[in-house]
Amino acid sequence: MSGGAAIAAGDSATASGVLLALAVVLASAFVCGRIAARVRQPVVMGEIVGGVALGPSLLGLLPGHLDASLFPAEVQSYLRVLSQLGLVLFMFTVGLRFDVGHLRGAGRRVTAVSLSSVALPFALGVGLAVLLYPWFDKAQLSTDGRLGPALFLGAAMSITAFPVLARIIAERRMQHDPLGSLSLACAAFQDFLAWCALAVVVAVVEAKGLWSLGRLALDTAVVVLVLVGVVRPLLSRLLAPGRRRPLPRPWIHAVLVTGTLVTAWVTAEIGLDAVFGAFMFGAAVPRDRIEAIAPDVPEQIERAGLLLLPAFFAVTGLAVDLTGLGLRGLAVVAAVLVAACAGKFVGAVAAARATGSSRREARVLGILLNARGLTELVILNVGHRLGVIDTRMFTAMVVMALVTTLMTGPLLERHAAGSAGSATLPDPAPEAAQASRAPS
Repeated sequence: MSGGAAIAAGDSATASGVLLALAVVLASAFVCGRIAARVRQPVVMGEIVGGVALGPSLLGLLPGHLDASLFPAEVQSYLRVLSQLGLVLFMFTVGLRFDVGHLRGAGRRVTAVSLSSVALPFALGVGLAVLLYPWFDKAQLSTDGRLGPALFLGAAMSITAFPVLARIIAERRMQHDPLGSLSLACAAFQDFLAWCALAVVVAVVEAKGLWSLGRLALDTAVVVLVLVGVVRPLLSRLLAPGRRRPLPRPWIHAVLVTGTLVTAWVTAEIGLDAVFGAFMFGAAVPRDRIEAIAPDVPEQIERAGLLLLPAFFAVTGLAVDLTGLGLRGLAVVAAVLVAACAGKFVGAVAAARATGSSRREARVLGILLNARGLTELVILNVGHRLGVIDTRMFTAMVVMALVTTLMTGPLLERHAAGSAGSATLPDPAPEAAQASRAPS
């Protein structure tokens, strides 16, 4: 066989392997998602568990090392590309739905609860990273010293997943309840603070000295200014409802997807992760104009991203190895869970009580803000790629993200009955329970 034919045969074998792997990933996501829906959990959480199950934590335990057979290195590289594309499209929709109005209207209670429930888990995460640093596998770290891991774990601990919280509140029909509105406002504020903190962490880790850090900060400021001062006004004109010749829907698709990909590429090139660019472009798009002339276009882009997100869950699951933790690792998982839950719950409850909330109201708020969801996985993957956490800490943090989100619904049902403004906690609305796999 000639060299060219051999290469072609190898490419064909890899392509068929990618197709099989993607079929398995999608099937696992579908089955696990349906199981999650039946037990009244967000569908996307089942899909994440399905991704973890395809890795060494479950599939790898079966005879024949099926995880390595189904997902060899060359197949994983293609799955990473697909997962990155799905993730970028997902982050665009997160940015598009991010309502700055929640921040503008932040009153004393929102500000106090948000800052308290970010500051306490951040401090606990930093302290935990300092204590556990000797346990880290230094060969997997790209940074010297404790600063990078400490700042990253602090930021990761302080996350509240705004999308999954919005879905839980909608399913419980709490969106018009004062407590539900307060929770959403706090989650939006916390998301803003956490993404800013993560951007600082990435800048500190990626920058090689003060000059490099300053240049990265300047480049980021330029990107933001261009998006706010040039891109947003231009999109406002292009998407104006009163245009004599409205922009055709295929053009709107092309503009939004191209803008997302280009901005993601720019932020990746300057040293930030691509997810920041996708999020920032989504936030720069005038949502009112889109809703007025083409409300279905963002939903269609979201569906494309959701189709590829199981690849991201699989890539995450392949990096999660529960079997490699050992007894000490399980103790670390327990410590991470206690720190994450205590930080969020105590921070939220203390601030809520100090600003006039009842004891039951404060507890429900603390439970809601403890949900981390898919947003946490996005951040953890950024940290893992940067080399600020090793595989064992990545595994422990993924377990924490899953447990804190899965426990929200059951705890909410137990504690929310009789809370102020919601005498009884209703069952999830049928239409919401059957709702799709909105990102969380």
